[in-house]
Amino acid sequence: MTAISPILPLTDTATPADQAAVAEIVRSAAAAGTPLYPIGGGTSLDYGAHPARPGLGLSLAGLTRIVDYPARDLTITIEAGVTIAELAAHLAGERQRLPVDIPQAGRATVGGAVATNPSGPRRYRWGTLRDCVIGIRAVDGLGTTFSGGGRVVKNAAGYDLCRLLIGSLGTLGVITQVTFMVKPMPETSALTACEVADFEAAERLLADLVRTETLPAAIELLVGPAWRSEPLLGPPLASGIGRLVVGFEGTQPEVDWMIGELHQQWQHSGISPSATHAGAEASLLWDHLTEFPADPLETDGPAPWLAEIRVLPSQTAGCIQRLLEADPACSIQAHAGSGVILARLWFKPEQGVELVEARVRPIVAAAGGSMILLSHPAGVQPDRCTVWGPPGNGQQVMQAIKDQFDPQGILNPGRFIFPSR
Repeated sequence: MTAISPILPLTDTATPADQAAVAEIVRSAAAAGTPLYPIGGGTSLDYGAHPARPGLGLSLAGLTRIVDYPARDLTITIEAGVTIAELAAHLAGERQRLPVDIPQAGRATVGGAVATNPSGPRRYRWGTLRDCVIGIRAVDGLGTTFSGGGRVVKNAAGYDLCRLLIGSLGTLGVITQVTFMVKPMPETSALTACEVADFEAAERLLADLVRTETLPAAIELLVGPAWRSEPLLGPPLASGIGRLVVGFEGTQPEVDWMIGELHQQWQHSGISPSATHAGAEASLLWDHLTEFPADPLETDGPAPWLAEIRVLPSQTAGCIQRLLEADPACSIQAHAGSGVILARLWFKPEQGVELVEARVRPIVAAAGGSMILLSHPAGVQPDRCTVWGPPGNGQQVMQAIKDQFDPQGILNPGRFIFPSR
């Protein structure tokens, strides 16, 4: 066993070969009071606050079985160590897919994705992992295996443990197995983009998409240096604030009609498309949009502060405008139809915590939204409130749930919203 993380305070790392071995390791750690840090593909180890208590890394890399795949039922049950790319390849053999965009799919694992709950541009049409997970198996903080949901899509029995565990960052249980509801792969997809002159134009374009007869799979508003010279989006921007990208999926006639209908709407507003892509080029652009949170950065200097902001969709354009006033150098990708804003903030590492709290969080609060930090420059250790925001009214309820699942507080202590013990 060897330590593998420069971020987590690991004294060693265990890699159990099966689910029973996971439970045994957790039981031993609980008996000794040893903190446990579950590890998937290592793509989100800097997500959350930095824990201070040394402990044991628990790698799920050995859990790679496809447990059950009744393709006609549109469900698949797999172990937590399977990567998202491996899952996609397995589903593709039956012309099916998990329609959630997860960055670094070649490394990210099923268990890690469920624990952190990432999502990308397709969330507007297909939702998030909370809409796809129908069954889950995990090990609580005492080493007891439990499960929720099942392998049947129409299963509404009992407490919804699936939704409880999704996004819990491994603090309520170590996820060992997941059952997904999957979808047929679309015949084709295409994306079309236009330049956006100002934020008033952005609000009009987004409002028109609410009323459109088309059915977009993604509505992305892209602003800032990272997007100004992206060749897949058209010529470099000489003016304007950014670009609006709209994606469609379905049969070829459906997609062709929706692209044509949207272009007519834009032309009535005096706007011309800057780029339209289908086939292989569309796949490249989908991938580029998915990878924005993990992309190589615009400079070779310190990494940015990457914030995820959630507001009402009607507040998206206005919130972005105020973010640019707070940091004119920031680059932003907004899943505008869902009100989710990803912002790369280029504050200096030594000033970042202060500026995030003084400049950015008030903007989000004024828009009635919420914000978390997905990542930050190396060497900086923001506290839980900076990462997750101030405790809300439900903090006591969430702490009571945590105490039920992990009474000794050994699962990922200090990384999530719960205080480390």
